Amino acid sequence: MDWLKELLKKAGIDESKIDGIVGDMNKEMPKYLIPKDKYNEVSEAKKQLENDIKERDKQLKDLEGEVKGNEELEKTIKVLQETNKTTKEQYEAKLKDMTINAAIQSKLTDTKYPDLLTTKFDKTKLAVNTDGSVTGIDEQLTAIKEQYKDLFMPVIEGREPYNKEKNPNGIKNPWSKEHFNLTEQGKLLRENPELAKQLMASTK
Repeated sequence: MDWLKELLKKAGIDESKIDGIVGDMNKEMPKYLIPKDKYNEVSEAKKQLENDIKERDKQLKDLEGEVKGNEELEKTIKVLQETNKTTKEQYEAKLKDMTINAAIQSKLTDTKYPDLLTTKFDKTKLAVNTDGSVTGIDEQLTAIKEQYKDLFMPVIEGREPYNKEKNPNGIKNPWSKEHFNLTEQGKLLRENPELAKQLMASTK
């Protein structure tokens, strides 16, 4: 992560501390990112679906012109078009399920039995956005963490993790999804490393 090291240097972080900070980032980041292999799997499946649908639509369009006036063949074309539509819907449902599963697994990297906890999510209440993000997953994760506390790895910090809801300074957490900001991260790491660690811990 040379780019991060350079960013921290520009932010004025002592070079002797940079390797430690980058090491901590490498440990934390996998908890919030969809694994590359899962992303590639979904991405490739999506591309394959789009190519298959385009090819089938083109073939059916070509056939429509060739069989015009032949009632029997026109009926056959309509059946094929319906089959194509059904196939598309099935593929889209599969892609949605793959995207949701990948998002759920990315949230369970700090658990003892991720496969078991995956079944506790109500997928019918999760929605996949156009950018690939999943709406509703964090709310369900919070409830699951409360109900199955023993299945989540404890945070070992030597202190109670920072609670962003009790932030006395009203600071926006630059490690949170809503306020992610590398510049502010560097500033906090330089000026108040203890608070920076607490803010990082609060996003778990």
